[in-house]
Amino acid sequence: MVLVLAIGDLHIPHRAPDLPAKFKSMLVPGKIQHIICTGNLCIKEVHDYLKSLCPSLHITRGEYDEDSRYPETKVITIGQFKLGLCHGHQVVPWGDLDSLAMLQRQLDVDILVTGHTHQFKAYKHEAGVVINPGSATGAYSSITYDVNPSFVLMDIDGLRVVVYVYELIDGEVKVDKIDFKKTSTATL
Repeated sequence: MVLVLAIGDLHIPHRAPDLPAKFKSMLVPGKIQHIICTGNLCIKEVHDYLKSLCPSLHITRGEYDEDSRYPETKVITIGQFKLGLCHGHQVVPWGDLDSLAMLQRQLDVDILVTGHTHQFKAYKHEAGVVINPGSATGAYSSITYDVNPSFVLMDIDGLRVVVYVYELIDGEVKVDKIDFKKTSTATL
């Protein structure tokens, strides 16, 4: 079992002062094996905070990130799964499933994690999975006014991924679970 935190679109301090306290109390060092971040951390202190939770930190560059060294896309392998990471402002139209599926095919990944829209979404599409963890801070978005803070925790175990979605709604953390299984022929 490998735990992977998918998080992004924090926009600290420009659009949000910090992660919600209820999320911060849940995210503790030593529990997570990998963090994948879709970008828009904005400042180095947020990078340092994530690194304090887990040294295996993978970040792609959002359009508001100060650090220009973050790549536009990144592919990593965790267990039996290839994961692709991209902020998402490069995908037009933003959040469009067919455009995201095209990027997923280009990166040749089982799971594509992307952000930018600030809203959680998860799709089983074609031969893979597309996940948007949303905005961890609930930061304002020009795309929608309906933004609840959210992040995703993936439990990768063999050919199975259980996706836990943590969303802060009316001051309470709600958790949903989505189960994906990969066959040995590389389909999910």
